[in-house]
Amino acid sequence: MTEELYLADDTVTTFEATVERALDDRVVLDRTHFYPTGGGQPHDTGTLRVADGAATDGDGPAEGDDTAEGDDTAEGDDTAEGDAADRRWRVVDVQKKDTVYHTLEPAGSNGDAGSSPEPGTTVVGEIDAARRRAHSRYHTAQHLLSALLLSEFDATTTGNQLYDDHAHLDAAYDRFDDGDLARIEDRLNELVADGRPVRSYSMDRAEAEATLDTDRTRIDLLPESIAELRIVEIGGVGGAEDRDGGDGGDGGDGGDGGDGGDGVGTDEAPYDRTACAGTHVGNTADIGRIVVTGRETKGSGEERVRFALAEHVDAGR
Repeated sequence: MTEELYLADDTVTTFEATVERALDDRVVLDRTHFYPTGGGQPHDTGTLRVADGAATDGDGPAEGDDTAEGDDTAEGDDTAEGDAADRRWRVVDVQKKDTVYHTLEPAGSNGDAGSSPEPGTTVVGEIDAARRRAHSRYHTAQHLLSALLLSEFDATTTGNQLYDDHAHLDAAYDRFDDGDLARIEDRLNELVADGRPVRSYSMDRAEAEATLDTDRTRIDLLPESIAELRIVEIGGVGGAEDRDGGDGGDGGDGGDGGDGGDGVGTDEAPYDRTACAGTHVGNTADIGRIVVTGRETKGSGEERVRFALAEHVDAGR
């Protein structure tokens, strides 16, 4: 079972791991910081490479092989450079099922499309930091929006989807008018400008059900098999600060346990608190200015609100 390191620290983008299984174009690692698709957040992408000094089956000279001291692997040899290139793979998909699976494509020009690092190989994972950062900014923005809609419009979040340059959220509400959208955008940017801290910690499910507002944190949506939850808080003064933060927990299959959590917006309690396994920024100020780009009706009593970071709206013009 892969250790999901992103639950404990979602700021890490380079890490070392060991290949446990190789399945055609997929590998299972003993530990990973690659986030798998879930909770409306897309998977990470990046690369895996064989760690310096590590060897896969068949790599490197045998003990006592004279070629170890020969000229065939001299500095600048094209063959040596080609071999190094073949020891790197692009991570193009990450999915969590019974464990976390990383789908690979060869990154070396001489790579074999069917090859993958052998079990037992030590590899270095390098996550696309810009993509991860964008997802984290949008995910925290979505938590703010969920809490805002719940507290000010009594609108519960029913779904969401994030991308690296825009996002949308579905909510149980009859219809948002232009005045509502303007008010939502203004309030979101006030919350961003507040510079509210964002933190996570683990909580026993029984404790969470006894102490949190389960209608808002939607713990009921999580499988009963999940006994420990990862809680994400925005703008709290206590809570996470008094806990052993960032030690894992599961928001539920890599996803959110119903975003739009226990949002009360006072100095004594967090603005938002919900079960979530996604990645986030450390402070709402890190999100940047948010633009509500539109709305649409998704059915009886359900509205979709579209939003994007201002820099992505400007880039699209």
